[in-house]
Amino acid sequence: MFIDQVNIHVKSGKGGDGMVHFRREKYEPRGGPDGGDGGKGGDVVFEVKPTLNSLSHFRPKQSFAAENGVNGGASQMTGRNGRDLVIHVPPGTVIYDAETGALLGDLTEAGQQLIVCKGGRGGRGNQHFATSRNQAPRTAERGEPHEEKMLRLELKLIADIGIIGLPNAGKSTLLSALTNAKPKIGDYPFTTLEPNLGVAKLDDETTVVLADIPGLIEGAHKGAGLGHDFLRHIQRTRVLIHMIDGLSEDPLADFSQVNTELSLFDPKLGKKPQVVVVNKIDQPDVKERLPEIKASFKKKKVELLTASAMARANTREVLIAAYRKLQELPPEALEEEALPVYKPEVDPNQFSIHREDGDKWRVTGAAIERAAKMTYWEHHGSVRRFQRLMQKLGVDDALREAGVQEGDTVFVGDFELEWQD
Repeated sequence: MFIDQVNIHVKSGKGGDGMVHFRREKYEPRGGPDGGDGGKGGDVVFEVKPTLNSLSHFRPKQSFAAENGVNGGASQMTGRNGRDLVIHVPPGTVIYDAETGALLGDLTEAGQQLIVCKGGRGGRGNQHFATSRNQAPRTAERGEPHEEKMLRLELKLIADIGIIGLPNAGKSTLLSALTNAKPKIGDYPFTTLEPNLGVAKLDDETTVVLADIPGLIEGAHKGAGLGHDFLRHIQRTRVLIHMIDGLSEDPLADFSQVNTELSLFDPKLGKKPQVVVVNKIDQPDVKERLPEIKASFKKKKVELLTASAMARANTREVLIAAYRKLQELPPEALEEEALPVYKPEVDPNQFSIHREDGDKWRVTGAAIERAAKMTYWEHHGSVRRFQRLMQKLGVDDALREAGVQEGDTVFVGDFELEWQD
């Protein structure tokens, strides 16, 4: 089954906890702190795998998690880093944050990688907190929390030439005539239910990739028919072969309708170079009407080619014409550049305070919440370190200004603290 859009949940690995430990040996009565550091959590990495051509491998599984870092040990032993989770995707995969809609990456090249969630750093052991004044620190850090995101993956097939047109115009037949692709072909609308790719060979050294896009009908840009689901694949193509059904009652109207749908979906699509082909010229009715069809297109200053995909007449000429237009494109127009996404800089030290139910307060902020999760609340030294961090960030002063009183409850993330002056 061809799947070109999925939503998945990804989570990086949590950092391993640092250790509170003291060296104890027979002849080392003052061995000092030797708690090791925790290992780094694994990253979530997307990597392009050229042999994939669909997102169907995400169908049985939509949740992915990298490995956590291992906790630190005694004798200054650092925990092992968690393994990165590498998720393979086909070329042309665009990754969005499903909650914000922000573009995270556009993966097109074989082997290209994108880190979407970074693993938490390992917590430091108590060996790092020894000073001349505090030679036996009972202070360490828990591992940094993981990151998690809901992602939307969209596949936009990468092809040099796209074949478009109304249903039954002969797109799949042309693809099969020019390449070794075996698309489903039938004498009824919407025979093609998914895009098909094929490689056409012009000579021993030149090949082009063609994509047959399922038929577009009026209203396709709004979701009518099958067009809306597959119009995104045309965005990757550089040149379009526009197939016109010679047996249609009004070929020019068909041509205008498809181009209108392209422009309404994405104005850039309407500007792509096109090779316009009247198909089915092997049919007597089409041969008889051909002068009339050519005259109507000539009035619109549209150059026409004629072919019979079924009889494989003039199909090679159509391919060569499309390839020439491909060659005429300026170098800067060959690659589609992803639009820059504005990402406002957020100071992680910023925080906000909200009063809840009279004597309850909630402090929110990236740095302060991360610090709370990395604190060993069972060790007094770690608690004092967290208090100093609250003073450094200005949380203490802000709470006093807001009116906190002795004995009030202060929530930081999932942790509940009692305020004492």
